[in-house]
Amino acid sequence: MKLSFTTLGCPEWPLDKIISNATEYGFDAIDFRGLTGEMNIYKLPEFSEQVEQTLRKITDAGLHVSCFSSSVHLFSSENLEKNMQEITEFSKLCRIFGTRYIRVFGGKISEDASREMAVEKVAQHVSEMAKIAKAHGVKLLIETHDDWISCVNMKKVLEKVDTEAVGVLWDVHHPYRMVGEQPEETWKTLGQWIEYTHVKDSRTGEDGGKDFQYCLTGEGDIPLKEIYMLLIREGYQGYFTLEWEKKWHPELENPEIAFPQYVQYMRKFISEVTI
Repeated sequence: MKLSFTTLGCPEWPLDKIISNATEYGFDAIDFRGLTGEMNIYKLPEFSEQVEQTLRKITDAGLHVSCFSSSVHLFSSENLEKNMQEITEFSKLCRIFGTRYIRVFGGKISEDASREMAVEKVAQHVSEMAKIAKAHGVKLLIETHDDWISCVNMKKVLEKVDTEAVGVLWDVHHPYRMVGEQPEETWKTLGQWIEYTHVKDSRTGEDGGKDFQYCLTGEGDIPLKEIYMLLIREGYQGYFTLEWEKKWHPELENPEIAFPQYVQYMRKFISEVTI
């Protein structure tokens, strides 16, 4: 089992603290989603003029960079040039760090667009960006997020693109929680394209409605153990990446609590199922 975490969960940690804590807690890799307030980390000295030093620090700590999580929303035409530049910069970083993936979002569909139109638009945009990524040996992963949570809708995009350059990031929380999609259904529909996962847990309110609260791993009702067993049974070789959304939800437990708890939960579970 390979464990990573997104830096969305530790928005105030400087790079050295991210690296040292990742090692101390028992992670295998880091998924960069911002650093000390800057989401486009390639603008920072640590990932520009000091990038070789950063690479050495991460490598010397025995860690990898599992993914660079971008802010790209594929549906948007207005930001296409900006998004293309963002993919270009992250692709360069991927080559330096030996990182295979860049995460992208499908994005919110405008009210005047049909689903069919949105599928064509997203497929077109991601194909243009994927040419850049592929030239650097990188693959774009569309996350099951926003208006692309449903496996059926995601599949429509994947059927129109070069899947050597485009795949799926399965946020295991959203399909189950947001649209009631069972993990088996997600995998049956998208499994051939799933190469990476985001893991988080939540519990519903007392009324059992759609309102939910994020919680520490294993303390909610997302079927994480069933999802893990499904992935292993199907031969999944990728990372299990904790996405602790501390930046967007400051009320959540601090990363000093949530991060080691995640590692302990996942390592304990794997030890139990392999006995």
